[in-house]
Amino acid sequence: MGRYIIRRLLALIPVLLGVSILVFSLIRLIPGDPVVVMLGEKARPQDIERLREEMGFNRPIYVQYLEWLGRVLRGDLGKSIINRTPVMDELKQRLPATIEMVVMSMILGVTIGVSVGVLSAIKQNSWLDIASMFGALVGVSMPIYWLALILIYALAVNRKIFPPSARLDVQLTVVRRTGFMLIDTLLMHNFKLFLNAVWHLILPSIVLSTAIMPILARLTRSSMLEVLREDYVRTARAKGLQEKVVIIRHALKNALLPVVTVVGLQLGGLLGGALLTETIFSWPGMGLWTYRAILSRDYPIVQGAVLVSATIYVFVNLLVDISYAYLDPRIHYQ
Repeated sequence: MGRYIIRRLLALIPVLLGVSILVFSLIRLIPGDPVVVMLGEKARPQDIERLREEMGFNRPIYVQYLEWLGRVLRGDLGKSIINRTPVMDELKQRLPATIEMVVMSMILGVTIGVSVGVLSAIKQNSWLDIASMFGALVGVSMPIYWLALILIYALAVNRKIFPPSARLDVQLTVVRRTGFMLIDTLLMHNFKLFLNAVWHLILPSIVLSTAIMPILARLTRSSMLEVLREDYVRTARAKGLQEKVVIIRHALKNALLPVVTVVGLQLGGLLGGALLTETIFSWPGMGLWTYRAILSRDYPIVQGAVLVSATIYVFVNLLVDISYAYLDPRIHYQ
């Protein structure tokens, strides 16, 4: 296992290197000149050239890439073109908000999706199965931004059940320690603040969880139906084991292998969906930050945000591969 993990970690190096090349190259294909964005369209040509030389944009692109890569390896993602603040400092402030929402969405999506899939498989062709699969079909077809707007209007604007934006009420303040609002409120021993943070987190998390919930429900149902027909499940029932023991211990554990794979792959969908969700809910995370940076042609922020997202994605998929050995003891890593 140890040798396998080391080999996988070494294999991540060319992957991340390739991602860095793509990010650095493609971001420069976006129409617009960041120097003109900074100085304005009425700026004098000599001022534009002076700032372009100062920021290194007049150098060959491979020289700019090598300089940027060298800074990244030292933990320096550069400075924002617009406000001249270090990208790493802003990333540390905004990444916890995105992680908090993505983790909550993942918990909701996996819990509800897998549960619905198991129940549908057990009650195959019943009204519960038909209703849940119809709901999954609607969930797969519903765009995240459209669902977000509907829920904001119905539950935040019309009914005022949930807040429409932000991580906390305006009049409330939290001592920032970790950047994770739920953890910081608990560290303050203030349960009222904690509940307020949870209340703000529910609506965007529900919206984002729909990116994986319907997929997991359909996949779990299909996998469970296949496993329930296996000989070892019939043998377990013939031994007189309780149905819940057969379902949870014998069937579900083996049916989770493809589900775990999809969970790892869908993390990219959650990180991508976070950009839309955060923009609509004005959630001060990495997605909204990246969206604004794209509009303002702020190269360092976009490059840093995409590179960090890609790094998180590949490491989560490594954890998914390692988890296979726990779910299926027949799997051995050489």
